[in-house]
Amino acid sequence: MSAQTTFSQTPAYTTLPCSPTEVAAQEALVYEDLKRAITLLETAVKTNAKEKIPRVLRTTSKLRKTLSVAQLRQAVGQLLPAQNVSKPMLLDLLAQIETKALHAVEVARGDDSGEKDVEMTDASLEVDTCTAVNTPAVVLPVVDLIEVEIYLFLYVLAALMKYKMDQVALKTVDMVVTRCQQFNCRTLDLIQAKVFTYYSNIHESFGQDLPAIRNTLLCAHRTSCLRYDEAGQATLINLLLRNYLKDNLYEQAYKFVSKTTFPETVSNNQFVRYLYYVGKIQAVQLEYTESYTKLMQSIRKAPANTAHGFKRTVYKLAIIVQLLMGEVPERDVFSQDELRKALAPYLQLTNAVRVGNLEDFNVVLSQHGAAFKADNTYTLIIRLRHNVIKTGLRKISMSYSRILFKDICEKLALENTQNAEFVCAKAIRDGVIDAVIDHENGWLQLKETVNVYTTKDPQTAFQRRINFCLDVHNEAVKAMRYPPDAYKKDLESAEERLEREKQEEELAKEIEDEMDEGL
Repeated sequence: MSAQTTFSQTPAYTTLPCSPTEVAAQEALVYEDLKRAITLLETAVKTNAKEKIPRVLRTTSKLRKTLSVAQLRQAVGQLLPAQNVSKPMLLDLLAQIETKALHAVEVARGDDSGEKDVEMTDASLEVDTCTAVNTPAVVLPVVDLIEVEIYLFLYVLAALMKYKMDQVALKTVDMVVTRCQQFNCRTLDLIQAKVFTYYSNIHESFGQDLPAIRNTLLCAHRTSCLRYDEAGQATLINLLLRNYLKDNLYEQAYKFVSKTTFPETVSNNQFVRYLYYVGKIQAVQLEYTESYTKLMQSIRKAPANTAHGFKRTVYKLAIIVQLLMGEVPERDVFSQDELRKALAPYLQLTNAVRVGNLEDFNVVLSQHGAAFKADNTYTLIIRLRHNVIKTGLRKISMSYSRILFKDICEKLALENTQNAEFVCAKAIRDGVIDAVIDHENGWLQLKETVNVYTTKDPQTAFQRRINFCLDVHNEAVKAMRYPPDAYKKDLESAEERLEREKQEEELAKEIEDEMDEGL
């Protein structure tokens, strides 16, 4: 089975199968997996067991890596009845995808570079095209369910995105969304949420017209709220927040977050995305403490062994927010293997802010400005200039009891003494330093440093740690799962109750007889 004819963004195989027989055996196993997924989906729909549908969707990514276009075309022909309105469209789309895949292979063959793995995938495609049609010994039953129909469309949409068939993808995803909105089935909610994810991604990648789809997403979110569709609510909230942030509409996103409630029972992945988006919005809105809490919560809840790209993005923003709070990130953050290279510019930035050297800060900004803009953190980093100056002034206040504004200009790389005086005045007003400005003599008179343990700062820091520990405990309790009807194990059955009552009656009768004999 070849990488070119599967639905994944990554190759399904990296080595050539030994023989067509082995290829046929592997494809038969894949077809069997598809049959199990369809059977489970059909059972979930007919028994209204919505909790089984996530299991079906979890197998989708695995099947995308191994399922060939020919196999899916054969599955569509077997599964959907002849009168299904979407069947001709699905078969036509799969034919276009296969043509596109074959064209991509021909282009790869015409490339003179001829790398080994390309030759392998080309050879495996030859085996695939000649054997895939005859591989399925398993015959799929006819299933006339809208859930199965939309589930098959998920594979088609993934393939259209993979082969960059932009116009076909835009037209298809619009049709699938319209088709989903014609039905009001709770068993369709999770699959429909997946469709809206493709809808947003395809329009973002190919359409580039984000305001055009915003009304559709808002209407879909309103409908999901009316139907108590929590999976749809969570997915659409995240898609809308992403839509707003792509257009830098932070004020609208902030209002949207304040007017909506994110459901608590949704998947962990959706909740992690929501925490990141809210943290980014709060950082732009100057709510640094709340933003940092959300971002660190997002990092802790993210999958441990995957989603490295997401973690890199969150860490970059969390480092900037922590610096804006006046804190310095731990060195361990920058030394993680999967983050070391990506966070190298942010390590230099942290060192410049920690030292309080404005000149070093400007050098880092000029060297890595393009990277910061690509990460969408440049605007927040510009705000760090004031933090660099504050850090420098704080260090000066610890070293000098009186210092000229001219010397402050040299140490902080300011333009003139007037700017230095203004900066010192603002720092005094903000409580960064405790000093008095002597304008006539042109110096800054610093007061004696107060012992921090005589202030409320230790109490505040300790209370912050207590709140963090309590939050972790509460989240752990909320995340605990209890099997249904577990409490019934401790309850006695009807036979046990009758036996107990009988024993109590006999015991009471014996006690009464003993009392009569005593009298």
